[in-house]
Amino acid sequence: MEDEKLNMSMRKFLKQVGVTSQQQIEQAIRESGQSGPFRAKMVLTIDGLDLEHIVEGEIAGPDA
Repeated sequence: MEDEKLNMSMRKFLKQVGVTSQQQIEQAIRESGQSGPFRAKMVLTIDGLDLEHIVEGEIAGPDA
């Protein structure tokens, strides 16, 4: 059952990351007035673990 608790905790955290990140990206794009595309980089680190996970990609602008 500990695996289930860990899994649920990670899913809750990742959902929060996804929702809040999307809101911040949308706001920044609106405020910039730029059309994109935009290069994006997300860095995940966890205190107490030797973990640094980097995800890079491209976000299409509103006119793309």
